[in-house]
Amino acid sequence: MADYAVVVLAALARSDDALMTASGVSAKTGLPEPTVAKVLKLLSREEFLDSVRGATGGYKLSQPPEKISVAKIITAVDGPISLTACVDDTDQSCGYSSRCAVKGRWNGVNYAVREALENVTLADMLNNWRHPREGGGPDARRSLSPPASGGGHDEIGGLS
Repeated sequence: MADYAVVVLAALARSDDALMTASGVSAKTGLPEPTVAKVLKLLSREEFLDSVRGATGGYKLSQPPEKISVAKIITAVDGPISLTACVDDTDQSCGYSSRCAVKGRWNGVNYAVREALENVTLADMLNNWRHPREGGGPDARRSLSPPASGGGHDEIGGLS
C-alpha cells in the first residue's frame, strides 16, 4: 500500500496546492478509484493531507513534499519498518527464535533501512532523485520543479 501512497501523494504535490478529489487523483495516476479513496483516507487520518468536504471539496498536502519522508509514508500506511518480525522489542517471534543464529542482529539492519528511507523525501521522488550508487552525485537532491522537457508521462503521479 505504501507504493500507492507515494503515487497519490506525488499527484497531489504536483497539483499546485489545488484540491483534488479521489476520482481526479485516480484519473491522473491510473490507479483504481476505490484504492485511491482508501489511500486518501489513510493519509488524511495520518495528517499528511488536508481534506475539505462538500461539492467543491477534495484533498491537498498538509505540508511541503520536502518535509514528507518515504519512511513516514511507509510507517503511516504499512506500519513499522522492519525486515523481520522478531525485532524492535515486539512479542512476535518465529518458531525458530530459540535456536536462531542471528537473533537480535537484525536490529542494526532495520535501523539502517529506516534511516535510509528517512533521508529520501517525497520531493526527492518527484525530482527523479537517484542514489549516488545509481549515478546520482552529492547534488542529487534537486529543487521541487518539474523536468524541463515538460509534458509527457512520468513514473510517479501520472502526467507531468
